[in-house]
Amino acid sequence: MAETYIMVIAGKPEGPFTITELQARGLKPADFVKTEAMIDYKEAHEIAELREILGFTKPPVIPQYFGSFDQRLLASFIDWLIITGVYVVPVLLIVLISPGKMFDMILSGSLLVVIPITYVVYHIVMESGPKQATYGKQILKIKVTDMQGYPINTSTAIGRNLSKIFSVLTLGVGYLLNFFNKRQQCMHRYDCRDFGG
Repeated sequence: MAETYIMVIAGKPEGPFTITELQARGLKPADFVKTEAMIDYKEAHEIAELREILGFTKPPVIPQYFGSFDQRLLASFIDWLIITGVYVVPVLLIVLISPGKMFDMILSGSLLVVIPITYVVYHIVMESGPKQATYGKQILKIKVTDMQGYPINTSTAIGRNLSKIFSVLTLGVGYLLNFFNKRQQCMHRYDCRDFGG
């Protein structure tokens, strides 16, 4: 049996109506509807079936609260600890049982290259992934989105993180922008947002 909906018309619930009848009544994305099974009314665009059949789009939920600089700094510190720990602990164990000093020096020195590369790749993968955040950001309930509140894709995450490298290489110039805009965005955050969820 096809799903039927109660529709709020002129402030009063009417129906139930089939989807075809809703369409005939000119159902709009912002109209309130509910099924018998639903506890409360929702706007039509919030219901997946109506979006699919009637072609409604779900408008973006633009965040009102942005992650502060100190929150993002703490998240970054947590991420560095995680990445560093993944490499340093095994390398330390190898160095302790390895008899060759030259091998130990090469292995230890390689961390100076491997850890930063892993850190950048980790950010790209995690920020463009389903969680929209690294583990550090997840702990602090921060998500990375675009300017409309949608998740960012891999290419945006790559651009964001390459800009972050530029910010570091210019002795933090890109980070100084954080203190001169109300959204507390650094140079590498102008195409997306870090916001608390």
